[in-house]
Amino acid sequence: MDATGRPQSLLLLGGTSEIGLAVADAWAERSPGLRVVLAARPGERRDAAAARLEGRGCRVEVHDFDALDDGAHVRVVEKARAGGDVDVAVVAYGVLGDPELAWQDPEEAGRVARTNYTAPVLSGVALGAMVRAQGHGVVVALSSVAGERPRRSNFVYGSSKAGMDAFYTGLGEALRPIGGRVLVVRPGFVRSRMTAGLDAAPLAVGPEEVARAVVDGVAAGREQVWVPRPLRPVMSTLRHLPRPVFRRLPL
Repeated sequence: MDATGRPQSLLLLGGTSEIGLAVADAWAERSPGLRVVLAARPGERRDAAAARLEGRGCRVEVHDFDALDDGAHVRVVEKARAGGDVDVAVVAYGVLGDPELAWQDPEEAGRVARTNYTAPVLSGVALGAMVRAQGHGVVVALSSVAGERPRRSNFVYGSSKAGMDAFYTGLGEALRPIGGRVLVVRPGFVRSRMTAGLDAAPLAVGPEEVARAVVDGVAAGREQVWVPRPLRPVMSTLRHLPRPVFRRLPL
């Protein structure tokens, strides 16, 4: 971080994520010459993401990364650190999956669980080691309000996000005494590729709104942010509703 608290280096795990790229865009405006490490599967989307950020004046590094390769998490974090300390790392990958297939098909259930929970845990372990070695660093975990109280309509996804959220909340406590921080970000419905074709839920936002919340949250030293903010009291209410009432809601 520079003297004003702005990051000089950013690692995006899931480097083609629309939210992750929006975060990089937002910081590029505030930190000229920002070093951005894009970790993603090779392909046209990754190439386009790198070109987009280079066009904004970023110094871009690209590394191959498949979240479902257990060994890839440590490897890519070590490669990122080889170019200098990482100020902020964003865990930006995830899948929505097919909600009805996921609770009936072991393969789909496993894909959602591994991508949204197991893989982020492995990323978090690797990033935790990085923060310990550096003595500083912020980890941003893109969670979801779906993890607050999983709904019948997408409970496999919701359960995977609940686990991820709990892990990164705990990681923040573990890293805090040694100079690290974790920001858990809980967006509601985000208009993106992942939700294309779905009816937008109330209080829907775009990737840019999530990005602004991330940038502001890191600057303010927050540990959790809700996007948009009114979701916090809404979800608090839903979380405490009796189950017979909750199941009757059109969720």
